Amino acid sequence: MGKAAVVRAFEDIRAALAVLQAEVDGAGLEAFADIDAVSDPLAGLADGCLDILAGAREVEARVAGVKAKAAVGYAGAAHAVAGTGVPMVAQEMAVAAEVGCVLALGPRAAGSFLATSHALTSSLPRTLEALQSGTLSWQHALVLADETASLDVAGAAALEAHFLDPEAQDAARGCPVGELPAHRFRVKARTWRERHHAESIEKRHARGVAERRVEFRADRDGMAWLGAYLPADQAMSGWNRLTAAARGLQGPAEDRTMPQLRADSFAAAILGSGNTRGGSTSLSRASASASATAGVLAAAGPGAGAGGTDGAGPGHLPSSVRAEVLVTVPVFALMGLTDEPAMLDGYGPVPASMARRLVADGAGSFYRVLVDPRDGAPLEIGRKSYRIPRAMRAWLRMRDGKCPFPGCSNTSLDTEADHLLAWHHGGTTGISNLGQPCPKHHRLRHTTAWKPTPASTNEPPGWTSPTGRHYTSEHQDWEPPKWPPGFLPGERSRVRERSLLGKRAFSPMPCEPPRR
Repeated sequence: MGKAAVVRAFEDIRAALAVLQAEVDGAGLEAFADIDAVSDPLAGLADGCLDILAGAREVEARVAGVKAKAAVGYAGAAHAVAGTGVPMVAQEMAVAAEVGCVLALGPRAAGSFLATSHALTSSLPRTLEALQSGTLSWQHALVLADETASLDVAGAAALEAHFLDPEAQDAARGCPVGELPAHRFRVKARTWRERHHAESIEKRHARGVAERRVEFRADRDGMAWLGAYLPADQAMSGWNRLTAAARGLQGPAEDRTMPQLRADSFAAAILGSGNTRGGSTSLSRASASASATAGVLAAAGPGAGAGGTDGAGPGHLPSSVRAEVLVTVPVFALMGLTDEPAMLDGYGPVPASMARRLVADGAGSFYRVLVDPRDGAPLEIGRKSYRIPRAMRAWLRMRDGKCPFPGCSNTSLDTEADHLLAWHHGGTTGISNLGQPCPKHHRLRHTTAWKPTPASTNEPPGWTSPTGRHYTSEHQDWEPPKWPPGFLPGERSRVRERSLLGKRAFSPMPCEPPRR
């Protein structure tokens, strides 16, 4: 191609950017949309700006693909030119330094960029292809490189195919990967990795527990970060309890935000500076659930460090503040017959032993949850009255996993059940007509032109924006339950087990989740 062709290509790119800049500034040669411009110029401008944003996202991805291949190409050429007389470590430092200077990156960032670029060009062909076609951003490519780094060749190829090959046997459902925010895609990729990792999650978790610690990091403006690396059930329980405490403090006379209230409650608990004000009056508990071809939903006791005391001495959250943890565990894993991971709401896969401990430490009631043996998705539960029963609320949490609004990470314990088609307009109280937006997006739905689209028994609702654009929701990656050796559908042992679960399935939940 030659340097002259490269120069001309970048000149063309700069010229195209100048055209786009003029259009955004309203100085273009013609309106964004002639029809809209006649009736509503502002609507045409708004729609045109969104078109530019969408196009810019695609171009940025394509440029990122070019940068990755160029970096690897430079590294290979530089190694060849240097010859065998230069130590490998020194040569890699030299390459990273050159790339860092060209891209204005520090040594660590340049090394990370080169490592990701090498992974894309050597072991993640589908990811590189998606990047070059503009359907996947660099941030998404980083996620795939990170989550496949500790997998063998077959595992990395399977993870990549699950998310990027629509013809894969177990292809991901719902919103396409490239349309998910990268932080939400990381959750889905990590979930798949944990379920399919060649090494047992129990062994990996044991290593993680041995590395638990508290970390301090100074920040600017007289602030600092204090965090703890803990088992997921303890961390999730603590977070949910802080959230419940913060909500209990909200009121007309309280001007602190939720993040401020959580931070103040956390500081009071670890510094012994006194109790937070107010709080709910419900009991402390953690809740867990289990599902398989036939399964149970269990409401567990304090467990995982979630409970409190009747008093509320200095430095403790009030015992009336509940810490709630929702765990979905395959029934055979609950029995110890398989090592299939459980799912901790708001986190992802956890060892089955953690779920068994949560249940054993205080599960007082269970709901049986039947799932489709073909894909593991829960089956429909119907009801004709307006009121949504506790069992259906729990089932709704299992279907959606979180607030279904695009990019939202609010967990299912922080959401509100909502009829998609209003009850007074003929809507029914069934799973297919229910969503569970978080309070913020629940208000958005009823105060703006954002509207949810229809749901199904195993798919949460999508959303339509005020401009008429449709956004598919993020779906759970359900998987068929694993049967232990010797257990096949139709065997007597399975029938006996289902009978046992049926006797435990209808115990009532002790209390509903905290509400605003």
